[in-house]
Amino acid sequence: MNISIFTRKEASKAKGLCVVIDVLRAFTTAAYAFSRGAKEIILVSTKEEAFKKHVQNPSLMLMGEEHGLQIPGFHFGNSPFQLQKEDLFGQTLVQRTSAGTQGAVTCTQNSGMLLASFVVAEATIRHIQKINPSELSFIVTGTKDGDEDLAFAEYASMRLQGKNVDLEPYLQRVQNSPSGRLHCDPLIPELPKEDLDLALQANRFSFAMEVTKNGNDLVARAVEINGA
Repeated sequence: MNISIFTRKEASKAKGLCVVIDVLRAFTTAAYAFSRGAKEIILVSTKEEAFKKHVQNPSLMLMGEEHGLQIPGFHFGNSPFQLQKEDLFGQTLVQRTSAGTQGAVTCTQNSGMLLASFVVAEATIRHIQKINPSELSFIVTGTKDGDEDLAFAEYASMRLQGKNVDLEPYLQRVQNSPSGRLHCDPLIPELPKEDLDLALQANRFSFAMEVTKNGNDLVARAVEINGA
């Protein structure tokens, strides 16, 4: 398995099975949405696309942020803490974020796509092992230096190479990353510490998040992984 790591700006160059990572917070938020019963999540680049889809199908719920803030008119922000007690059973959501969904929509040369964060780390690794791609690309989408996402990419890469890895130092990197530290700042209420705490709950869920094309849409669904 040939493993490469790309930044979000390089996502268009990524090939093979692409694992798009956003630990803080898009794909942690997506995982919590699936855990609350969401059926699928449509990934989009702009809020205008999201609103257009809602006009076409008012049953869709909109989730995401712009500049870290919940978009006015969206049902939810980009916050796992906000979602953790919501009843989303059978619901289709549309997600737009400034980092994670941008990486997904620009990763156009892939032969398959997964969304990743630490709350689904083990399930994601096991699913990659099952697929056993010859080419694997990790996409680090985080802003600042994105070390919270790079930590996941490096942890998963080591595991996929059959090495015994202590997870804890990688979770410490999430906490100590520029984005992680912002979530500890009480002067930034739109980035609650609770979101960071939930993002650090590694392997909380036993599903991977697989993305497929449905017409022009990128649609993510949870795939239960045995033993994860």
